[in-house]
Amino acid sequence: MAQRTAVVTGAARGIGAAVARRLAADGFAVAVLDLDEAACAPVVAEIEAAGGRALAVGVDVADEQAVSAAVTRVAEELGPPTVLVNNAGITRDNLLFKMTVADWDSVMGVHLRGSFLMSRACQRYMTDATWGRIVNLSSTSALGNRGQANYSAAKAGLQGFTKTLAIELGKFGVTCNAIAPGFIETEMTAATAERMGVSFEDFKAAAASLIPVARVGQPADIAAAVSFFVSEEAGFVSGQVLYVAGGPKD
Repeated sequence: MAQRTAVVTGAARGIGAAVARRLAADGFAVAVLDLDEAACAPVVAEIEAAGGRALAVGVDVADEQAVSAAVTRVAEELGPPTVLVNNAGITRDNLLFKMTVADWDSVMGVHLRGSFLMSRACQRYMTDATWGRIVNLSSTSALGNRGQANYSAAKAGLQGFTKTLAIELGKFGVTCNAIAPGFIETEMTAATAERMGVSFEDFKAAAASLIPVARVGQPADIAAAVSFFVSEEAGFVSGQVLYVAGGPKD
């Protein structure tokens, strides 16, 4: 079987980088996408050093023309993308009365518009191949989280987007699922701790005390879930939201 190509957005660091490395280890050629192409280079170098194929691509996922150009480049240089992981995300946290329109629009743009544009651009390669996998990164914040009206709404929106794509694309051999991480140790959660004026270690300890498995999550935990969803064996799993949070979520 010819090597399949996976696209991972927001893959320069954190969860996205872990997903890119895992998919490369699983045998995929991996396009490492992020806003800054240079920032993707270390992940690409790591994959190539392990014997894999990877490509760094800089793209603003909220820019329609940039997305089209990026996906075309991936298809030409790595191969038709039949796996897409929509991981790119930002936070602009604030209470509703302090939240600006720019805060709202920027979060919606990256999470929802970006996932829409990337999925639309990649799906034609998947339907042509009569095989494809789309995985969207939601969050436990989709259930509601103080100070994150924009982020929570976007992550909840991704769940509806996921279920709809599963319905539309299923007959073409394409599945679409979502992963909703809980607290994951990344630069983003470290930045949240700094913004709150607490040490990251204390922040993680407080989070772990509320998690049934008594630890915070790691990017590799999410990468493992992605690995399952994009596998051949997961072909009968579609339209699902998997909470990877160390315990049950409503």
